[in-house]
This record gives sequence, C-alpha cells and structure tokens, in this order.
Amino acid sequence: MRVSAQREKVRFVSGGVECAAWHYPGANGACVIMGAGGAVTKEPGTDPFAERLNDAGFAVLAFDYRRLGESGGRPRQIVRIGEQLADWEAAITFAATLPGVAPDRIAIWGFSLSGGHVLRVAADDPRVAAAIAQTPLADGPDATRKAGRHQRPSAMLRFTGRGLLDALGGLLGRPPLLVPLAGEPGTVAMLTTPDGLDGDRALNPGNRYPDWQQVIAARSALRIPFYRPGRHAPRARCPLLVVVCDQDQTAPPGPAIRAAERAPRGELVRLPGGHYAPFLEAHEQAVEAELSFLRRHLIDRAAAEEPAADVTDSAPRRRGQG
Repeated sequence: MRVSAQREKVRFVSGGVECAAWHYPGANGACVIMGAGGAVTKEPGTDPFAERLNDAGFAVLAFDYRRLGESGGRPRQIVRIGEQLADWEAAITFAATLPGVAPDRIAIWGFSLSGGHVLRVAADDPRVAAAIAQTPLADGPDATRKAGRHQRPSAMLRFTGRGLLDALGGLLGRPPLLVPLAGEPGTVAMLTTPDGLDGDRALNPGNRYPDWQQVIAARSALRIPFYRPGRHAPRARCPLLVVVCDQDQTAPPGPAIRAAERAPRGELVRLPGGHYAPFLEAHEQAVEAELSFLRRHLIDRAAAEEPAADVTDSAPRRRGQG
C-alpha cells in the first residue's frame, strides 16, 4: 500500500485535548473526515481507504480520538462515547478551515463503533453534507446479545468483573486495566466473535503498524452494549450510505439495514463476508461504492448547483430589456 507523500500531520483541539490527524490535501473542494473503529488508530483504520479517496481528488482528515494513538488525553486506551462524539464535532469544525475545503462539502466516514458514531453525527450536525457508515455498530444490545453466542459464560463473567473493577479503579485514580481487542472464545477480550479475530490480518498485515496498541481499557465495554445510534438515522437529513456485510458477526447487519431504510436519504450496499471484509476480500467493492456515493453527492451535486453563466452581458442590450 502506498502512503501519500503529501499528507501532513495536523492537530485540532477537542474538549481541551489535542487530537492528532493526517490531512491529505485534495483537488475537488470536498473533504472526507475519517475515524477508525473502537480503539483502532488512524493509520491501520483509515489508510487503505484514505489513499483511494485522496487519489480521486478528495481531501481527507483522518484523526485519532482523544486518549488513543497520537492524540492527547489521559488515562490512555479509554473509549468514551460522549468524548468521541465531541471529537467528531471538533473535527468537522477544523476541516472547514483547511485550505481548499468548501465548508458545505464535508463528509464523514467511519466503521464499526465509529460507523455508529457516523449515524449519530449525521443526525445531529447540519454541517455534514454526506455520511458513510461502514459495517456500523448500529445497535449495541443486539450486537452484545449475538456476540455472546461466541463466548463462554465464565469468560463473560470474568470480563464484566474486570470492567467493573476497572471502572472503580478509575474513580480512585488508578491506571486502566487493559484487555486485548480480540481473542479466542474463553479468553477475556473485547471481541471473541470469529470475524473479530480477522482484525489484525485486515488492519495490520505483516505488523505494518507496530505502534498500534491492540488493547482497550476494560471499563470501555460497559457502555457500548447500551449504545443504539441506529435509532437516530431517521433524523439524518444528509445522504447516508450504509455498507453492511451479510456475514458480519461483530456488528450484525440487521440494525444497520433498518437504519439505512429509515434514513430519509439512506442508501444501502450489501457485501459478502464478515466484519472486516471491506478491508480484505470486498475492499474494491467497498471503495468503488463509497467513491460513487461521494462523487454523486459532493461533486456532481455541487456542479449542478453552480449558477449558469450569464451569456447576455457580451451582447448589446436593446431598450426595454432587463
């Protein structure tokens, strides 16, 4: 995979914390803000798609949430939904100030947990001109219930206990208790679904990103099972593309499909494969669908809305003509 020689490291402030991002300058006036899923950082979580979008002329702003990657914030490796939603709002504000970016042509892109955030932000922020939710976590209770089929009850109890202990330790100022992002059934890990184990192969082939810490604070898992961003889809007024994978066991496709159907301007693309298929065998299909969506709603729409040239000025006006 080629890494753009022209991308530059930038920073913006969210909640008093600096968030780090890659800015890929574009050529068509549109900008796509990208956030990775869960505790995934910007490079493994966005590079394969950011490069393709940028090659097509789009500016890209791919950022790390606070407490993760190169962004500030302590304690580390903690995922808080409210904070991450605030980071999206700050990223949109910052993107509008980037050179060559038209503030009315800003799109947002996220997958997994961030795909769920996209559903919420698209509903809440009128500045969003288009949104792409790729294999989104649209309904936490549904995903948690189905993921439980791939975990042993004793391990689920140990994981919950570790999360509660970590939350208590946080109140006392203790460092986070960390768990792996993925593991085999029976281990204490964030994901134990069969396709959840594809994460390292999909996002970090050949250990391309050795600095990515594939761990998360156990307390982070306590709120995600109650997160239901798909319920906000009917309020999204911008074009919304939802990309689902039919065999997804980590973010089951049903709630995401219903979110796309309920969104006033929703579009749905269904791909074969599991949760990480858009990074693996279905990558070309996902990229082409997303590029087509962005071109239609950010480029073609903008061209159609440009005022027609006034051709009467070059001709002599007759008396009585306005």
